[in-house]
Amino acid sequence: MANSALYKNPILFAVVTTVVVLIGTVVTMFYPMMTPEMHPKLEGLKQYTPLQLAGKDVYQQEGCVGCHTQTVRPLKTEVLRYGEYSKAGEFFYDHPFLWGSKRTGPDLARIGGKYPDAWQYKHFEDPQSFFAESNMPKYGWLKNNKLDPADVEAHMKALGFTYQPEDIALLNGKSELDALVAYMQVIGTSVKKADAGDKKKDLSVEPVNPFKGDPKAIASGKELYSQNCSACHGVKGEGGIGPSLIDDEFLYVKGDLKDDDYFELINNGTQAGNVEEGRTMKGGMPPYASLGRDKIWHLVSYIRSLQGK
Repeated sequence: MANSALYKNPILFAVVTTVVVLIGTVVTMFYPMMTPEMHPKLEGLKQYTPLQLAGKDVYQQEGCVGCHTQTVRPLKTEVLRYGEYSKAGEFFYDHPFLWGSKRTGPDLARIGGKYPDAWQYKHFEDPQSFFAESNMPKYGWLKNNKLDPADVEAHMKALGFTYQPEDIALLNGKSELDALVAYMQVIGTSVKKADAGDKKKDLSVEPVNPFKGDPKAIASGKELYSQNCSACHGVKGEGGIGPSLIDDEFLYVKGDLKDDDYFELINNGTQAGNVEEGRTMKGGMPPYASLGRDKIWHLVSYIRSLQGK
């Protein structure tokens, strides 16, 4: 009878339905959001320093999130291209999240430490010097905008971040470009990379370049070098952001390496701490495995031609 009365009274039925739906919503959605389990934090994750936070603000201010994402989905194609997939716990200090939804430019979730600071500065000042077809605007003018330490301190307080007066004092004389580079270098670094060590030889790599001395391979390598390497190693391998390729030093040790070592360095990159033929890498060069076997050998052919070998 009670149920029958409820159904016959539309106003009472609407009120009861609303209450039930609200209770269900609180139990299944809002309450879980308040539990610590819904806000994980990766072990070793650190809050942003004042300079890094200022860089994050510049990143938002310039609308970088409109062209770049900061999240790698757990898909094989994305992991192969960008690195380890994103973890919820690495965004604990991100207010707001800057995951983005459009990739006019590449994903930046694993950009931290991928390139040295000098690369980042030059890239912001002139993106086209690295990637001729890039439509990214130049941001060199940010170096003329000095940071306001008091403003950054206010942002630290608003987010509940801890800091010391000496941390804020370090901002004196720093520019928005300095801050943006600092922010780039911390993105994604809380996710542990593969352990560095002495990498085993790839047994599928020939010990000698199969395209050695091939004029067509050298021409192809020259074009690849111009597109991928010249911005760091110089137009003729003389060095710059990266080391010289034409002197008698390789991986900070006197003496050359063999062709297959060149191949492996280009293919795998130079992750800090990895060892090649007893020589320890300092990092700074990303892997170029995506070029494929033949193109990497073409690059080796061109580098050897620059060396007169």
